[in-house]
Amino acid sequence: MYIISIGGGTGSGKTTVAQKIKDVIGNEICDILPMDNYYRDMSHMPLEERRSYNYDHPDMIEHTLLYEHLRQLEKGKSIPLPNYDYSQYIRVGAIEFRPKEVIIVEGIFALYYKELRKLYDLAIYVDTESDIRFIRRLERDIKERGRTIDSVIKQYTQTVKPMHDAYVEPTKKYADIIIPEGGFNEKAIQVVVNYMLKKIAE
Repeated sequence: MYIISIGGGTGSGKTTVAQKIKDVIGNEICDILPMDNYYRDMSHMPLEERRSYNYDHPDMIEHTLLYEHLRQLEKGKSIPLPNYDYSQYIRVGAIEFRPKEVIIVEGIFALYYKELRKLYDLAIYVDTESDIRFIRRLERDIKERGRTIDSVIKQYTQTVKPMHDAYVEPTKKYADIIIPEGGFNEKAIQVVVNYMLKKIAE
């Protein structure tokens, strides 16, 4: 099994890059494992208290569970992928995630955790300008996560940007490939696809 990691800032286009790679390689042998599904379950505390946590800090990802799941997938075993409710900050059950020949781990902290980096066969960082990333984050959180404009702006200025500068941007040094402009960089995506197809053929 080949494991590709795709890191980068919020709204950088990581998901688009991952999906385009998957589309070309094929659903039969490739699947995406979203790191966002591994946010910690906060159901043990009141909702107002849950909202006070900094979800853009790497401690909020249960990366040890993701590591265990990747090791299980390497052994050809299915895993229970957590299903996360971002509006309530809780896990709501799980879905079966089956092993594939190529697994793409995608998330802002995909390149952050040392133990996970050891499992990757290819590490990618998607690099996009901050203003574009903010607009994408604003649109996503309002449409998909039930947030208000004011809450998104407040979160971005107080936690998202500072955490990006402190923890996400520095992980660029661990990337094998840096893709500027995210999903719009067709040439860079094709380079990755060609590399993976060659590895699969071997």
